[in-house]
Amino acid sequence: MTSRFESYLASELESFLSFKRALGHPYERAEHTLRRFDRFVAKNSGARHDRNLEWMVNAWLETFRECKPITMACELSPVRQFCRFLRRGNPAVFVPGRDWSPQKGPRYLPYIFSVDEIRLLIRMTNDLSGPSFRALTFRNILLILYCTGLRFGEALRLTINDYDMQAGTFYIAHSKRKSRWVPFDKGLACELQKYLHARKQIRPWSAPSPLFVQPNGKHYSTAVASGVVRRLLRRAGLKPPIGRTGPRPYDFRHTFAVHRLTLWYRQGVDLHERLPWLSAYMGHDNILGTEHYLHVTPELLQLVGRRFAARVGRR
Repeated sequence: MTSRFESYLASELESFLSFKRALGHPYERAEHTLRRFDRFVAKNSGARHDRNLEWMVNAWLETFRECKPITMACELSPVRQFCRFLRRGNPAVFVPGRDWSPQKGPRYLPYIFSVDEIRLLIRMTNDLSGPSFRALTFRNILLILYCTGLRFGEALRLTINDYDMQAGTFYIAHSKRKSRWVPFDKGLACELQKYLHARKQIRPWSAPSPLFVQPNGKHYSTAVASGVVRRLLRRAGLKPPIGRTGPRPYDFRHTFAVHRLTLWYRQGVDLHERLPWLSAYMGHDNILGTEHYLHVTPELLQLVGRRFAARVGRR
């Protein structure tokens, strides 16, 4: 961003952002939060800057009291990190505690699609309004989400250059501060080739061109593409007609992880050996990051029980 900070904390805020980015953090969303906080401080500190930091943080958080707990927690986090940064130079600097924002609500329980539900959603892309290319695009987006477990944004940010047809891989660049190669099988490669043949008719491309585009040739934003997927979920009866409850586009990633784990249980493989593979494939630093996506389903629980019973029986 080009605009500079405005308040009496401007130089410290600039130093904090430089510090974060020197560590390799993009910190883009947090910067927006800090700039809102900076504008609030500039407006309320007065000419003599006679409001201390504790008063400022408290007054700023009061403007979010009608928001959801998760919103308040997200707004407080970058400001709290900034205060901790200031404390490095001055131990007396005020740092708000985590309890300054309400506790987050109950954790969302991801929806794990069945194979039949995945097939239904993919078939339903044929009924999307507009040119047939639109249906083909979302067919391939859903296939990629389910077959590779990519994050929704990662799939939409793919470029022509990120797809290696010969190797059967996607290159995911700078996602969550890391890059990785994601291989996939021949079935998905065949689907992508059909899509690319149609994609050539929409607009000529170069290596940096987006892989997925709208029928008018424009790139899909996450908001637009996820809106289409949510409408598919509603039409399939998997999500209520209104409201935020029910499956989300991101649940394809959870489903990928659970279905992979289920397949390994069926095959009788050593999970202690394979889980690090899954972790690296999904772009996590370690298995702890992958645990968030591993949920027990009735089928998985049954497979675990059978394996346990077989092992006990052998003993």
